[in-house]
Amino acid sequence: MSELTLTVMRLGFLAVLWLFVIVAVQVIRSDLFGTRVTQRAGRRDAAARPPQQRQQAAQDRRGQQQPAQSSRQRRGAPTKLVVAEGSLAGTTVALQGQTITLGRAHDSTIVLDDDYASSRHARIYPDRDGQWIVEDLGSTNGTYLDRNRLTTPTPVPLGAPIRIGKTVIELRK
Repeated sequence: MSELTLTVMRLGFLAVLWLFVIVAVQVIRSDLFGTRVTQRAGRRDAAARPPQQRQQAAQDRRGQQQPAQSSRQRRGAPTKLVVAEGSLAGTTVALQGQTITLGRAHDSTIVLDDDYASSRHARIYPDRDGQWIVEDLGSTNGTYLDRNRLTTPTPVPLGAPIRIGKTVIELRK
């Protein structure tokens, strides 16, 4: 084998080794610090507007939201989320139109101290029709609604048990 071929092979191996080190450092960095979150274009555009236009846009949005909010507050709609079984039994969270996250992560709305729960296990959120939807976020052990494992976002009926490990959660009036 010639000296030139050997040198090219050494440099190629060195380049592949450094590429591996760089990729490994990026993976470790993303695990430690998470992914970068950017604002949506609508919010950036709103911040760039003059104050008078921002006030006008806010008034327009409030005018558009009034009919939608009245349709959300329909009769028989759940008003609270209750932990029925598990280490947090009796815990109640008021449903005010915000997304509720469930999992072992400290920034979850309901932090589950359960060996069968993932850090980001599931979320419960309202849709445009005022129904509440439960979605499994790729958990290891799954999320169950009425003994059925969830594979897609599913509407939650009033009083139906949502099971995450040993924890059971229900939507109630």
